[in-house]
Amino acid sequence: MRRVLILLVLLLGAILAMPAIAPAASAADAPSRPVVRVGTEGTYPPFSYIDPKSGEVTGFDIEVARAVAAKAGWDLKIVRGTFDSLFPAMDAGRIDMIANQITINPDREAHYLFSTPYTYSHGVIVTAAGTDDITTLADLKGRTAAQSQTSNWTQVAKDAGAKVQYVDQFSQTAALLAQGRVDATINDNIAVLDYLATSGSTKIKIAGDAGDEVNKQALVFPKSDSALRDQADAALAALKADGTLARISQKYFKSDVTVPNAGQVHVKGSDVGRSTAQVVRDAAWPMLRGTLKGTIPLTIVSFVVGLLIALLAALARISSSWWVRAPARVYISIIRGTPLLVQLFIVFYGLPELGVDLPSFPAACLALSLNVGGYAAEIIRASILAVPRGQFEAATTIGMGYARTMRRIVLPQAARIAVPPLSNTLLSLIKDTSLASVVLMTELFREAQVAASVSTRFMALYCLAALYYWIICYVVSLGQNALEKRVGRYAV
Repeated sequence: MRRVLILLVLLLGAILAMPAIAPAASAADAPSRPVVRVGTEGTYPPFSYIDPKSGEVTGFDIEVARAVAAKAGWDLKIVRGTFDSLFPAMDAGRIDMIANQITINPDREAHYLFSTPYTYSHGVIVTAAGTDDITTLADLKGRTAAQSQTSNWTQVAKDAGAKVQYVDQFSQTAALLAQGRVDATINDNIAVLDYLATSGSTKIKIAGDAGDEVNKQALVFPKSDSALRDQADAALAALKADGTLARISQKYFKSDVTVPNAGQVHVKGSDVGRSTAQVVRDAAWPMLRGTLKGTIPLTIVSFVVGLLIALLAALARISSSWWVRAPARVYISIIRGTPLLVQLFIVFYGLPELGVDLPSFPAACLALSLNVGGYAAEIIRASILAVPRGQFEAATTIGMGYARTMRRIVLPQAARIAVPPLSNTLLSLIKDTSLASVVLMTELFREAQVAASVSTRFMALYCLAALYYWIICYVVSLGQNALEKRVGRYAV
């Protein structure tokens, strides 16, 4: 028992210490340029997406951010995450700036600082090609619109009387429209034009303008960092004066969208000319890399730590002391009674408010480990209780203490009973790692989403992701069979 406690403490300590494990830099090696972490989706072409040829984050917003960083003297670090996670990441101090076509509105201005606008655009209403009765905002009343939860366009749709269904990406919205699952969506005209040019889709169309208002997009900063915002403003002014912003805009849109009333925008498409086979082939390695660097390490660390937590919680649950049982019951109840997604948000975005600031990987490991511990604890407890009571009594008769009885007699027999349900917990954990993208981690499914957002080949890429998951789970199942045979020798 003591060894288990020591091992648990060491593992948890290693996870919490991960951000600190780095060689100390000497004063001579200290960077002279500040590192600015910019948050972006990487799934919103042509503004922010992964170039299928280079595998690097690119797009109009990214090039503007890099130009601003070069002019302001920053070292830019790009942090990718879902759109709905960008503002929580800034609130938690995970990023210093957002570059993702963020529209300025009063609600956001109350909580964040905005730079000088660098894009001017307008909203459009998008419907299925066969829909002819939705052309204005008034037509959206009572209809269903698909929108990103924290997007500026979501409020526009709500104000028009639409019922909103939340999605992560515009490419998902386009699929829902084509399938007839929603009636419309409102989005930036440039993003819609890029999707139409890339996909060549004739199943959706721009049905009308979402009002006459010109929207202004800008870089976003925390309310407390006016100095960084002022540096960005100075850089944007210089880039506008020397024509850099106009050149970047011409590259993507054949028009200068960095000024109002730019005129007709022409978008060539972020990813054209690749067949489905080429898309799958190009995405295979990034998805495998996400598996090896994200999914598998997350699974291994979380399961090992989770099992140790589960064993301690299970032993506490069967303790004769009420003071030991009560905390274990509360922990298990909380874990089983709350969604894993909420637990991830609490650990990654909530704990920094209490002074506990964990990077993405340790935070994901901690949340997943606690989740595994809560569920596996009841499996282990039931397995221990399934061992015949006579085994305890026989051990006591020959003078064995509690710890030795558990280690030598009870736990080996309980392991034989626990292996099948614990294997199911492990298989569920493998698939649950797909939620880690909300804490800014790039794993297997996130790579599939990134590839699909640019190429719009959803079926092929998601089937490839499913194949990867199935292979991992199949290997685990083989290991389960071998383990069951090994622990079967403890049968009585």
